[in-house]
Amino acid sequence: QVQLVESGGGLVQPGGSLRLSCSASGSILSINQMGWYRQVLGMQRELVASITASGSPNYADSVKGRFTISREWRKNTVYLQMNSLKPEDSTVYYCYFRELGGQQYWGQGTQVTVSS
Repeated sequence: QVQLVESGGGLVQPGGSLRLSCSASGSILSINQMGWYRQVLGMQRELVASITASGSPNYADSVKGRFTISREWRKNTVYLQMNSLKPEDSTVYYCYFRELGGQQYWGQGTQVTVSS
């Protein structure tokens, strides 16, 4: 059984930084894409960043220039470096891994709070 475990969330002041990590355990077949979503109450879930098997990143306009996604294949881990954080970035962040066959796995979510 595949499990994704997230870490790195927390409380940070505006302008600060956090690094989220998401590691997968279990048997995952060929990974096609990894990434992060965030869910704000009352709003549609937003794809924050994703990265393909070839390493091509994609970012939501709201985080471009501030967030960086990266991955370590050997560790089955994806990271999200978040800089210049704003209060509106506060919410729960969920990582996902997507296999070539379409199967998708989710992390449990990690809370990010940006507040002074």
